Amino acid sequence: MAAIKHRRTALERVEKFISDTYFTDCNLRGRLFGDRCPLASLSYFQTPRRIPYEEAVVQEFGPAQVGQSFGPTWETCWFKVELSIPSAWAGREVHFVWESDGEGMVWRDAQPVQGLTKEGEKTSYILTRSLKESEPHSLTLYVELACNGLFGAGKGSMIAPPDPDRRVTLSKAELVVFNRDVYELLVDLEILLDMAQLLGEENQRSFQALYTANQMVNVCDVMDPSTFPATRDLAAAIFSQRNGESQHTVHAMGHCHIDSAWLWPYEETIRKCARSWVTVVQLMEHNPELTFACSQAQQFEWVRRSYPGLYARIQDFVAKGQFIPVGGTWVEMDGNLPSGESMVRQFLQGQRFFQEQFGRICSEFWLPDTFGYSAQLPQLMHGCGIQRFLTQKLSWNLVNSFPHHTFFWEGIDGSQVLTHFPPGDSYGMHGRVEEVLKTVKNNKDKGRVNHSAFLFGFGDGGGGPTQKMLDRMKRMSDTDGLPRVQISTPDQLFSVLEKESSQLCTWVGELFLELHNGTYTTQAQIKKGNRECEQILHDVEVLSTLAVAQDKEFQYPASQLQQLWRLLLLNQFHDVLPGSCIQLVVEDALQYYTEIRRVGAQLQEKAVESMCRDLLQPEEGSTQSTLVLNTLSWERTEVISRPGPNGKETLALVTVPSMGYALVQEPLVPPQLVKVYEGEDGSITMENGVISVCMDTMGHLISLRLMDFERESIANGCANQFALFDDVPLYWDAWDVMDYHLETRKPVTTMLKPLEVTLAGGLRGSVRFSLKVGKSSTLTQEIILDAMCPYLRFQTQLAWTRCCTPGHEKCSLCLSIPHGDALLLPHLG
Repeated sequence: MAAIKHRRTALERVEKFISDTYFTDCNLRGRLFGDRCPLASLSYFQTPRRIPYEEAVVQEFGPAQVGQSFGPTWETCWFKVELSIPSAWAGREVHFVWESDGEGMVWRDAQPVQGLTKEGEKTSYILTRSLKESEPHSLTLYVELACNGLFGAGKGSMIAPPDPDRRVTLSKAELVVFNRDVYELLVDLEILLDMAQLLGEENQRSFQALYTANQMVNVCDVMDPSTFPATRDLAAAIFSQRNGESQHTVHAMGHCHIDSAWLWPYEETIRKCARSWVTVVQLMEHNPELTFACSQAQQFEWVRRSYPGLYARIQDFVAKGQFIPVGGTWVEMDGNLPSGESMVRQFLQGQRFFQEQFGRICSEFWLPDTFGYSAQLPQLMHGCGIQRFLTQKLSWNLVNSFPHHTFFWEGIDGSQVLTHFPPGDSYGMHGRVEEVLKTVKNNKDKGRVNHSAFLFGFGDGGGGPTQKMLDRMKRMSDTDGLPRVQISTPDQLFSVLEKESSQLCTWVGELFLELHNGTYTTQAQIKKGNRECEQILHDVEVLSTLAVAQDKEFQYPASQLQQLWRLLLLNQFHDVLPGSCIQLVVEDALQYYTEIRRVGAQLQEKAVESMCRDLLQPEEGSTQSTLVLNTLSWERTEVISRPGPNGKETLALVTVPSMGYALVQEPLVPPQLVKVYEGEDGSITMENGVISVCMDTMGHLISLRLMDFERESIANGCANQFALFDDVPLYWDAWDVMDYHLETRKPVTTMLKPLEVTLAGGLRGSVRFSLKVGKSSTLTQEIILDAMCPYLRFQTQLAWTRCCTPGHEKCSLCLSIPHGDALLLPHLG
């Protein structure tokens, strides 16, 4: 006779039956593992370097034991694991279990075979799915353990600076019998329980799921495996009840977003890729339906160089259509800070790599975690064979919710790309009922399209999909009451969206992220290095091209330029160039810039020597001259600095043609020299016939005029005024500048050195002043006006020592322009 069921008690009954906390001595969860066996032997050695397997296994290993701690941060421990599987376990599934606070990777027969990360729910390596007598019962494995977690080693907070003394503990290392039938029952019950809880009391399907789960508990005797098949049949009956044709389809794709650097250095990312991707490949061996979308050509290149065996397996699965390269760029770069040319090179290097390695280019741009997207990008995508775009970062908007999940994005030239934001607002789903329900509920384009992306797998620090994620979604593939979940590919998703696109809306212009706007100034040395190296590589290419045109024997440095470009493009990753990374990454980035400058200077010198060899070897007795190069595409007349006859720097006004050079012997004479006047009140005026500027003793601009028009450009008689603001954001302290900082403005008014003339005119006039900022910081600025130049140059140096008080400084420039809006062009617009 059926008993009346109380919803709450029935729910909690099922919860406790599968709990890993309560009643594990008698519930189903407590039967997941059977017999256990200690390792035959465990030994290790430790190194501060990230070394290859071949070097590691010949080291001298010392004894290690479970419960021991290892470190400090960023060290690497290699463990030699000798194990012997009991013969009594014949026919059983045997796992090697390893739990630690660090990131591990299992090596077997000199090849990586499994990533081990507790934070990524990967704590075991399957030795055999059914132990046979013919299989080896004794074997040796190696575990490479990085003394850092999935998200680095932040002290007290994930995004805090790394704790240099953090240690990781090996909490478990043993052999166990894994009861697969118990595992399958646990997944069944987990899905039914989630359906019961999340579909709501008003939903009939919720009660069907609850009553089924409750009956499964009645039927299942955890001590009697013969009851398991009948218990599973109850679950199968409800999972086999199909959806209607109108049900929303969720396109599930494995994914593993790996930041090329963030809370860990570049070198650790190489190992993160290997740990994550080898696990994906292992899953594909046993789940041929699994697909995995993987971006960033740089990461493929790292694995190709460091793990050739793994890379060969990846190539096989790419050919099968399971391991899917996406994105088409070298890295997932910042969407605003790189130059237009760098944006083009990201696509060029990425698409070239994918074509060379896999025989195909990417058809979708994949940039899920970048802090905003330039309006230039749709045009660049079209030029690189891409008309599809996927991201989700705008779901992080602080104030305004973006109005669409599927739409056309239109760039500045009218180019449109079909754009999709996964409605679950994440690229790291776990295949849970809650997530697929959110994907449908949250979709802002219901009625326009009936398909959505669902990216599953641990991400940011790597990890990727798990078997449990796949098994959850298998049960939801076509189950009444839930969205239809199908393992899919980016191409399948976008193809069906294209067919449904007739009612989609269009968004024109920039995709602006209302967050992380502090990253436009954080780590200024990285921003400076990026722009300087962009200019260096531009100049090398221009000069080398001119050299090829003039000297048939000159060899264009294509290979070296590609290496330098790839270094620069790597540093444009969306947590490096913005400065949202740890100090170790900053140091790596600055070293790469130094290398680009060094090699770039050598290549420039070679090109100039080839192009201007005769000019660089003047005849005896000839007038001293200076070779001046112009790598820009317009003629330039500017004041330059050159060595004088006595070795001192002298100024000269020169004109150099576009993309060319000039041999300057006698400098030009400008129609009007720069004049500098000092007023009785301490103000100083500089003018050059084009503009006139007047500054007070504090360095404020009190007048700026175009002399031909006599129009005043300074509003209220004061510009170039420095101010200090509090800088205490809500959370991301190096990333955000909040709107309320504008309420804390404190003008900088303490003068250390008043305005003084440093160059009294002629070809150049300049003035300098110094201010005290806060208690102990100083600011020095030089304002420069050159002959015939229509603008002022400001060279500002800030010695910042207020490290204990968060703050940032701005310089206001108030112009007398009768409009409240400014139109600022994107990269190539």
